Amino acid sequence: MPFSDVHLQLHSIRATELRAEATAYRSPSPATRWQTRLGWLLVECGLRLVNRPARARVRPV
Repeated sequence: MPFSDVHLQLHSIRATELRAEATAYRSPSPATRWQTRLGWLLVECGLRLVNRPARARVRPV
């Protein structure tokens, strides 16, 4: 079946291209990694503040 051979060859070529793109994208600088971690930490803290249950306010008598 010549069709399946061409089909597999096209997949192989595309997989090679995607691997090359992934390798180029995968290596951020150490500063970028630090900024990313800090950003996600701030997001996590914000979500904890937003999802915190409200406390009942007591008025002094």
